[in-house]
Amino acid sequence: MSSRSNFEIFGLVIHGYNFKEIDQRINEAAKHARPFWIVTANPEILLQARKNPADWQVLRQANLRIVDGFGLQLMGWISGARPKRQSGADLAFEILRRAEKENWKVAFVGGAEGVAEKAAREMRKKFSHLKIYAAGGGRIDAGGAGDAKAEQSLKKILEQKPEVVLAAFGHPKQEAWIARHSQDFSNLKIILGVGGTFDFWAGRIKRAPKFMRSIGLEWLWRLFLEPKRWRRIFNAVIIFPCAVLKNKFSRP
Repeated sequence: MSSRSNFEIFGLVIHGYNFKEIDQRINEAAKHARPFWIVTANPEILLQARKNPADWQVLRQANLRIVDGFGLQLMGWISGARPKRQSGADLAFEILRRAEKENWKVAFVGGAEGVAEKAAREMRKKFSHLKIYAAGGGRIDAGGAGDAKAEQSLKKILEQKPEVVLAAFGHPKQEAWIARHSQDFSNLKIILGVGGTFDFWAGRIKRAPKFMRSIGLEWLWRLFLEPKRWRRIFNAVIIFPCAVLKNKFSRP
């Protein structure tokens, strides 16, 4: 049985690490004072990168592209790897735990109106010694540039000099925003696109029960709560595996 955890999808290396292994790589980057960028890769993100070279190039810049979701883990198994699955929401939570321990400042940016602020309030209840700053993100374009409100939010969090930044603009905009602005943060250690995580933390959307998450059926829960997501889920559950297998077996 293979013991490797990494594999390749559409020319991008996917890192099937658990949090302990991710944390070790964060430590290595910190020794050299380098910001560490993590992408929570899922079928939707990778399909977008497959059809858009600019998005592919952005993802390629990240330090890690972890396995967020059962569908991607399954493709890793088919590739002969044994990747660990690490959801973006769980990873972000563990990063907050690490930030409190290290006395790092954290910035939340993005999400719907007021959601980042509410998520920050809820996380302060769980991490009473953690400094969290939140700013609504405004609108971001495909290249990561923001409107006036987004620029104001960026200025606000830059002034706090956070070591950790969680950005929730949705893919692919949040990754483009990170690629554009990560070097602007003078003290940055970790930066992560978190998608809908603030919605979970703020109580705006209820996460799937733990048993459903453990068996890879969180997508079914999201479909039940938000039927309008059916196209995205169809792409993840049907289109993505077909595209990966076609790519795999069409190679000479």
